[in-house]
Amino acid sequence: MAAVLPNQAPQTAVSGLARALVQAGRLSAQQAETLNKKAVTDKAPFIDVLLDSNSMNARALATFCSETFGYPFLDFSVFNPGYLAENVIDPKLMQKHRAVALARRGNKVTVAISDPTNTQTLDQIKFQTELTVEPVIVEHPALLQLIDKLNQSAEQNLDELIGDDLDIDLSAEEMSAPVDAATTDIDDAPVVKFLQKILIDAINMGASDLHFEPFEKFYRIRFRVDGVLREIAQPPLAIKDKLASRIKVISKLDISEKRVPQDGRMKLVLSKNRAIDFRVSTLPTLFGEKIVMRILDATQAQMGIESLGYDADQKELLLNAIQRPYGMVLVTGPTGSGKTVSLYTCLNILNKPGINIATAEDPAEINVPGVNQVNVNDRAGLTFSVALKAFLRQDPDIIMVGEIRDLETADIAIKAAQTGHMVFSTLHTNDAPSTLTRLMNMGVAPFNIASSVIMITAQRLARRLCSCKQTAAIPDEALIEAGFTEDELDGTWVPYKPVGCERCNGSGYKGRVGIYQVMPISEEIERIILAHGTALEIEEQARRDGVRTLREAGLVKVKQGLTSLEEVLSCTNE
Repeated sequence: MAAVLPNQAPQTAVSGLARALVQAGRLSAQQAETLNKKAVTDKAPFIDVLLDSNSMNARALATFCSETFGYPFLDFSVFNPGYLAENVIDPKLMQKHRAVALARRGNKVTVAISDPTNTQTLDQIKFQTELTVEPVIVEHPALLQLIDKLNQSAEQNLDELIGDDLDIDLSAEEMSAPVDAATTDIDDAPVVKFLQKILIDAINMGASDLHFEPFEKFYRIRFRVDGVLREIAQPPLAIKDKLASRIKVISKLDISEKRVPQDGRMKLVLSKNRAIDFRVSTLPTLFGEKIVMRILDATQAQMGIESLGYDADQKELLLNAIQRPYGMVLVTGPTGSGKTVSLYTCLNILNKPGINIATAEDPAEINVPGVNQVNVNDRAGLTFSVALKAFLRQDPDIIMVGEIRDLETADIAIKAAQTGHMVFSTLHTNDAPSTLTRLMNMGVAPFNIASSVIMITAQRLARRLCSCKQTAAIPDEALIEAGFTEDELDGTWVPYKPVGCERCNGSGYKGRVGIYQVMPISEEIERIILAHGTALEIEEQARRDGVRTLREAGLVKVKQGLTSLEEVLSCTNE
């Protein structure tokens, strides 16, 4: 048996705050072990058991934590809760980890805690907020009182938010459906209220997608805002099945089917004059069903071409092309680059009583009165090509195909463009010149491409700088390397950088702006197509025709102060 040295401190199994108190001589090892065992038995935090035992008072403990761990001490008796930073830390996270965001400045947030040894709390807040966390120590009872007060306020605000003018649209079939154990579970008021609050928060933040993601140890909800995913909440893991079932019921999906993906749709009625549709997709994962909801706000398609971000010369070229009596206009770009909004903006311009418009989409994302919209259903045999053939027997003037995926669809669309119809469609390519070679690689004859396609628009969405932006000191060499010419660096403009404020949630960006490459098909480009030319040859000719690349179009937005140089570099290739 090993001998204990005279000056060696007794070993203890405790850790965290208990260990720190023992090492400082504020608690004996026996006291710490006894309190720690009680905390484990009662499933309570050690700090609660410590203060309940009267082994130490709250002020002395807070002072000890401040001095030992080097964090400032804040006396809550002189703090005004009315100046708290709002919507920084999720209420569930605040309740679980006993932490309150006091103030926010730029990319830093001051957080009140009472147990500085709980480093997991600080790490989780940093991960969720993407901010630098600056802790301050407060007395534990005062912190708990503030958290209770904030939770009561949040519940009251939620009750006010979910008033009579908010409802989730359910069909008559669902309202009359028999009630079973599953539907009884999912009608729990907390789940219903929580889901409604999440949906409204997403709309208010301008999110495009909501992600409900179950994992082994936690459950998280993320919003895609301005193209970037942000974690919004980590509700209890036990809620995942009820929340998934609730979403599936109101999206008209089979709640008993959890083995295969499902697609559905739901509507959130905000008021008598405004309702927002959601496209819902479920995916079975290792630890439950992941659900992604795409927000389909019809008002986006009615913003007008001026708000999309086209430069004056690009807008004129596009308007001239879509007013032609026949031909094909293609919009290209990656998923989430705003292709659908651009196409619907063009359709809204052309949507008049004397025009017959038909669209085939997978699925139809935005409902537009006056436009005949068809949802493609591959399982039922209603493919893009089948829908297109039917359109041609419906006396159309304008046809929109959601996406050209195969040779059959491309052939029918091109023949429609050649026989007196205006055709709009999308392709997934990197830029406008490569779209033409993509069609040739699909098997479309070059003479058909040259005689039908009249314009191709490639686009990206870059985050728009918030009003808190500041001028950026970027060396001329870096600007030239990015694509600016020496003549453009004439001192008449300055680049800006993101800063971060409460309005933009500290990101420095608010909203997005389109970057476009608008390429009309000139006679010279037609000759290159007929000669089976490459995308490089088409790009060189487009440059001679005055067509800007996506990078050059993005640099124009930098000069206008709409976005930052790093944002343009991240979303365009050169």
